[in-house]
Amino acid sequence: MIVVLGQTSTGKSDFAVEIARVLEASGIESEIISADSRQVYNGLNLGTGKITKREMRGVKHHMLDVISPKKVYTVAEYQKQTNNIIKDIFKRDNVPIICGGTGFYIDAIVNRTVLPEVLQNKKLRKQLASKSAIALFDILKKLDPDRAKTVDKHNPVRLIRAIEIAKALGKVPELTVRQNTENYEIIKIGLTLPDEILKEKIHKRIIVRIKKGMLKEIENLHSQKPGFGITWKRMQELGLEYRYGALYLQGKYGSTSSLQAKEQMIEKLNTESWHYAKRQKTWFKKDKNIIWIDGNKNKEKNSVLKEIKNFLNGGRWRNRTPDIGFGDRSYTI
Repeated sequence: MIVVLGQTSTGKSDFAVEIARVLEASGIESEIISADSRQVYNGLNLGTGKITKREMRGVKHHMLDVISPKKVYTVAEYQKQTNNIIKDIFKRDNVPIICGGTGFYIDAIVNRTVLPEVLQNKKLRKQLASKSAIALFDILKKLDPDRAKTVDKHNPVRLIRAIEIAKALGKVPELTVRQNTENYEIIKIGLTLPDEILKEKIHKRIIVRIKKGMLKEIENLHSQKPGFGITWKRMQELGLEYRYGALYLQGKYGSTSSLQAKEQMIEKLNTESWHYAKRQKTWFKKDKNIIWIDGNKNKEKNSVLKEIKNFLNGGRWRNRTPDIGFGDRSYTI
């Protein structure tokens, strides 16, 4: 498998498609599997930056739009569904490319993580449901300070689940790894950008998404016909763009006709998106097997193709890897 990972806004989706297209030109078919905890939901398009059909450029994608956003999709469900997809891709003699920024999802597949088997505690969940994210975070800090360092402290769903596990097991356990019975050979490519450039890209992306109609998307998701719309509470649980967009549309920052209210929403979303990017960086830097490249430098992107070709030469595609490179920026390997 090939894995393309990194922080938000580093260009992972485009780069994964570029790799797939280059491999296709070399006679190797590949399929991309999204590893994004929000892009699994139907209708969460602009807010999550979900890749469009046009941007896919004919490359088959999986694990997008698999469930209603009214339901909670767990990493255990992702692991089971994605493992089945990977088996099917191998049956077609194609290369799976895992692409995304949700570290927990990637670890569940690549490291064969054994997830803690803790059933839902309905009584506990009922007690916690009325508490604010701040209160939930304080509870988790007392129960498991280590987990509190990596969790999204604004996400009640994640906080309640972490508290539930900590209550059942004493703390959220160190995740163990299954024996790799599938014998996957894996190369991991990480895209990174200097902090100042990444901050600027995150901010620009927020502005572009709002201009394209992100707030209208949120409004439409909420106001579908009775019984089908997403509640404001659930919208906030979906995080970042949906959390702060929902607060803005409810008038929590002032009148929606007020420029100041919109600016406040953008500022808050920008700050929290940056905090999320920093948490991603903390998660990924634990893995010493990632080949890191600058997402803005074509020379570095091209150089990683050497690594990919050497990697494929060691597997079943040994005799199917001619010279590869990125279009007019290619070179002979």
